[in-house]
Formats: sequence, C-alpha cells, structure tokens
Amino acid sequence: MGPILLPQIRSIPWDGSVTVEEMNWGPIAIVQYFQSLKKPFDRVIFLVAIERPERNIGDISVFQWMGYLPFEKQIQACIGDAATGVISIENLLVIGEHFKIWPEEVFLVDVEPGAEQSGEHLTAEVDAKIPEILRILKDLEHKPTTSLASKKLRGDTLFDKSL
Repeated sequence: MGPILLPQIRSIPWDGSVTVEEMNWGPIAIVQYFQSLKKPFDRVIFLVAIERPERNIGDISVFQWMGYLPFEKQIQACIGDAATGVISIENLLVIGEHFKIWPEEVFLVDVEPGAEQSGEHLTAEVDAKIPEILRILKDLEHKPTTSLASKKLRGDTLFDKSL
C-alpha cells in the first residue's frame, strides 16, 4: 500500500520537520538507517497493510508501540528472520526495540488489505478509505494521543511463548 500512496503522502502539507520515507527494506537496514540519523526522530509513524483476524477489508486500526521485549529466544528468532529477508512489522518493532532506536512515540496505521493480488492496485474497500488514511496520518503529525484512539502494542505480548 505504501508505494501506491507514497505520492499522495508526500503531497500532504507537512510541517518542515516531517520526513516521509518508503521503508520496504529489511529490519536490519531500517535499524541501521535509524542509527545513522544525526538527529533522531521525535515520532515515527508506519503505514502498514496486514491481514488480521476479525477485521473487514478496509478497516483501519491505529496502534501505539509501547515497547517491551519478548523473551530472548523470540528476539533471536526475529533477528534470524530479518537476516533471511523476512519483512515483518512485528519483527521490525522488536528488533528496533532491542537496538533502542525508537523514539518515545511510534504508531502504526494498519489497514486490512484483503486478499493479496499481483499488480499495483488496492481493493475497492481500501481505495475508498484513502482520504481517511491520509487524514489519520496527518492527525498523527501533532497530537496523536488526544486526536485518535489507539490500541496499545507491546513486544512482550506479540508472540506465542511456545517457541
């Protein structure tokens, strides 16, 4: 979804402190990017499209990352997956937390994409939600905790402990 919406996201009238990046890279490369920043970000907002149970196509959830790490074996599994090319927002959040790259505020704007298809297009349901997605991104620029109800997301509750 990011590559399709990137031109519209870049055209939003952001204040001068906002950086818009397409981050469809592996988690290790993203960690290295954050580590190389001369001035760390105050807030990070990820736009993601993930299939989650009990949501309808086009449903939008806003999650606030609260930190906390899962057990050591799971951290190593996330890093191993990242090293083999697996791109996963959950892995990224955990690996970023492990390497202490995240600012105090990290948000996910998570859209239920529907069935994956080849080509660069969105489902009709997601396409209809583009104005709302862009509004949420803009709202998160300044007052995220007061303007949007977000669900809390913690690293120590993301994974099954049976690993």
